[in-house]
Amino acid sequence: MVNSIFLSVLRTKMEDFLLYSPCTILALLVPLYLYLLTRKPKFNKIKLPPGNLGWPVLGENVDFASGGPRKFIEERMSKYSSQVFKTSFMGEKVAVFCGPAGNKFLFSNEDKAVTSWLPRSMRKALLFPSYVDAPLKEVGALQHSFLHEILKPEALKKYIPVMDAMARKHLDAEWSRFQEVKVYHLAKNYTFALACRLFLNIEDPEHVKRLSDPFARVMNGLFSIPLDFPGTAYNGAIKGGNKVREELLKIVTNRKKELLEDESSAGRDLLSRMILVKDEDGKLMNEMEICNNIVGLLVASFDTTSCAVTFVLKNLLELPHIYEKVYQEIMEIAKSKGPDDILSWEDIQKMTYSWNVGRESLRLTPPAQGSFREAKTDFDYAGFTIPKGWKTFWSVYSTHRNPKHFANPDVFDPSRFEGSGPAPFTFIPFGGGPKMCPGKEYARLEILVFMYNVVTRFKMHKLIPDEKIVNLASPTPVNGLPVLLQRRNA
Repeated sequence: MVNSIFLSVLRTKMEDFLLYSPCTILALLVPLYLYLLTRKPKFNKIKLPPGNLGWPVLGENVDFASGGPRKFIEERMSKYSSQVFKTSFMGEKVAVFCGPAGNKFLFSNEDKAVTSWLPRSMRKALLFPSYVDAPLKEVGALQHSFLHEILKPEALKKYIPVMDAMARKHLDAEWSRFQEVKVYHLAKNYTFALACRLFLNIEDPEHVKRLSDPFARVMNGLFSIPLDFPGTAYNGAIKGGNKVREELLKIVTNRKKELLEDESSAGRDLLSRMILVKDEDGKLMNEMEICNNIVGLLVASFDTTSCAVTFVLKNLLELPHIYEKVYQEIMEIAKSKGPDDILSWEDIQKMTYSWNVGRESLRLTPPAQGSFREAKTDFDYAGFTIPKGWKTFWSVYSTHRNPKHFANPDVFDPSRFEGSGPAPFTFIPFGGGPKMCPGKEYARLEILVFMYNVVTRFKMHKLIPDEKIVNLASPTPVNGLPVLLQRRNA
């Protein structure tokens, strides 16, 4: 504050200063000098992590976006520190924690040294205005333990028939009638429609479209430069978010009215259960709180899961020997079932190799790059001080492709996940600790069900052998991964 006052005076009143006597000038400058002098020793006591804060305001956002997250992380780990380095994103000073030890520290210190944090620009696009500046704990009024409860394997077993039936319906309508399809775009259609069915009990395609169209605008602009002017991607995200919340609010209000009149339908979808859950004080969530939580679930199902499905299929297309093993495992299950039999939990449990393929795909091409936290207080790590208010970040790329933790890290090798699998805190596509993604098991089921249905129905061939992958909200094939389809019974 003192610095800004003096700089303002010096800049706007320079001509007046020229008229002052030397004593007057000295009287004005001495307090500033003493102020800076008294602060300097305190500043020097703090040993910050090595690194570069980049440009004012922009920080190192441009380097991160242009080179990609893997290159950004690996270069700075090599240049500054393999444990922790500093950078700046979105106007925030950030300490990037690296390696299994860094991951373990952040995952183990949730709500101790660090707490959840989300950039304000993202909050503005996703949340109701009254929640934009609220603590994340208030925004996420739905307790994390409740999400784990309703998304754990035992609770998800009943979703498998719905997943299977919808996968069949989707492939019949949007794949089987065509010779060429774009996997990425269709995977998004499927994962979002499935989320609407399981979370909201919405099946009507037109109703789904009323949510998916504005939601696509949100995701397209969520990670763009936050300039809220007409025509910008971020402005599109703001408008899309408004539309999504408006539509969700109608759904939640109507469903709440139904449930208060008749609670017998409470178990039909996640929304119904969410409406009736009470906090520690016995209070129900209000409609906006419920919508905020539904938005969070839709973000995950719309982008990260569809990305995971896409790259699993991409790897099967590119690696015939891997595909053949998956095909053999899946066909063993298919042979034991009639043509109209739905997949069961027991069938999913038999797909061990297929899930190892899924996990190896998540290691090499993780849909989520990492996550931010905020330092609750000054704390020390690896000989450096992380000041209160700084943001922290863990990244999958400090371990996933690191030869210290995975031999021949760029080779696709599902056998890494046999036996005890990778060392703790090295394979982290879903995060870890108390804030580990509660949708981990949901994603596993969705990937395996979709793999099963695609592999049993089609042979596929890539149409663009060296299609470029870009990093947007998640890794994205620039042409949508177009493939040539051949039906197996043709």
